[in-house]
Amino acid sequence: MRRTRSRRREPAFHQAERSPSRAFRPDATVAAMDERFGHVIDGEERASLDGAEFDSVDPYTQSPWARVALGGAPEADLAVTAARRAFDEGPWPRMGFAERGALLHRLADLVEANAAELAMADTRDMGKPVSDALGKDVPRTAQNLRFFADHARLSASEAYPTDTGHHAYARYEPAGVVAAIAPWNFPLMLESWKIAPALAWGNTVVLKPAEDSPASATILARLAVEAGLPPGVLNVLHGYGPDSAGAALTADPRVDRITFTGESSTGRVITAAAARNLTPVSLELGGKGANLVFADADLTTAVDWSIRAIFTNAGQVCLAGSRLYVQRPILDEFLARFVAAADALVVGDPKDAGTQIGPLSSQTHHAKVTSYLEDPSGKVLTGGPGDGWFVRPTVVVDAAPDSPIQCEEIFGPVVTVTPFDTEDEAVAAANGSRYGLNAMVFTENLSRAHRVSARLRAGTVWTNCFFVRDLRAPFGGVGDSGWGREGGTFSREFFTEPKAVVMAIDGG
Repeated sequence: MRRTRSRRREPAFHQAERSPSRAFRPDATVAAMDERFGHVIDGEERASLDGAEFDSVDPYTQSPWARVALGGAPEADLAVTAARRAFDEGPWPRMGFAERGALLHRLADLVEANAAELAMADTRDMGKPVSDALGKDVPRTAQNLRFFADHARLSASEAYPTDTGHHAYARYEPAGVVAAIAPWNFPLMLESWKIAPALAWGNTVVLKPAEDSPASATILARLAVEAGLPPGVLNVLHGYGPDSAGAALTADPRVDRITFTGESSTGRVITAAAARNLTPVSLELGGKGANLVFADADLTTAVDWSIRAIFTNAGQVCLAGSRLYVQRPILDEFLARFVAAADALVVGDPKDAGTQIGPLSSQTHHAKVTSYLEDPSGKVLTGGPGDGWFVRPTVVVDAAPDSPIQCEEIFGPVVTVTPFDTEDEAVAAANGSRYGLNAMVFTENLSRAHRVSARLRAGTVWTNCFFVRDLRAPFGGVGDSGWGREGGTFSREFFTEPKAVVMAIDGG
């Protein structure tokens, strides 16, 4: 991203646009670009105090398509101040669940009504096929908002019967100000996964999207203003991480919770910053998912889901099944089908409805992914670097067990395929990673499915499927894949402060 300065002398501050299709344009004298996106702080869309901006680059054209306000510590202070005031003095945490839920449902309605714009924002920011953004990410965003709005309203509290003449029960009260830091690979959807439960339980939020995918966050905040969320309840802060907006946000003692999705190394930095203020942190970090295909699997099912598990979103998925283990009796047939299916995927302009594989998100990320293919330690059956920032669906066999391509998170459309003989061998290989976010098992043997799922060291295990989510279930990882769980009551535990209330009955 390129840092630039606008030519205005004073920062512009504008009320957030009521129609998200009207882009933020703080200074008409600046050389025109398609779109402009500002911070949204205290219900207003605004420029940075010093007028700093950066470009958002379209990975397909490799050219800037939007200008974005570049925040730092001053803007982080403004955002946290607004969120703190909205929590301490505003109506949001004092509303009933039904009233808050109605506003979140209204926001979900607006997300659906503006689906095309939201989808195209993510496509232009990070190269996601627009068919995926429109058909999957936007509907899931609305679903997240609706689910947590209803979950908060319908959740039951616990009562604790006693025989001492007392009545005890639990209350779940909002924690306060939440810093939500979202990644660039599923920008809108993962933003909603963080803010929906936080808001539903009465917290206020400062959302910092990734600098590679800023647009949909501003559009979402514009829609939140239109939906009627009070000022300061949902704030959006743009900027970088180290020595910038992200660092200031996570170090602020006025922040009560930090939820982060991203690289494991960044998670460690955030945890260290949060520890100084004893701020609770939820981390969903990297992955190197193991995919175990047993000889008794339905091959059609296994191939279809395994293709999706590694090549969805050009492999830029923390849950990607990038380590594929296939039992030896079916290895040759599986590989023949798998390679053919990989070669059949449509690579091209992500704005075309038929495209299945778009470019990688940035030049930097493209360089990282392709570096693993310079010396893959195995044989490349298909794929490799393409034109521009593309990497074609790539299948590697015979990679050394300790090679970087086998052990490190690549975060691209690259899969290693390794044979195994026994169930014990497969489980040992799957668990032989510092990551533990997810795994997959393909088998028609029900006993094996349960047995292997229990033995795998992973936060989620899918059997004969991939990426199927129940929003009530815990989501998170172990090892370098994260810390904590979110989803359903697990989100309630993180975004609230449970309180015990004990009452004497009849003077007991």
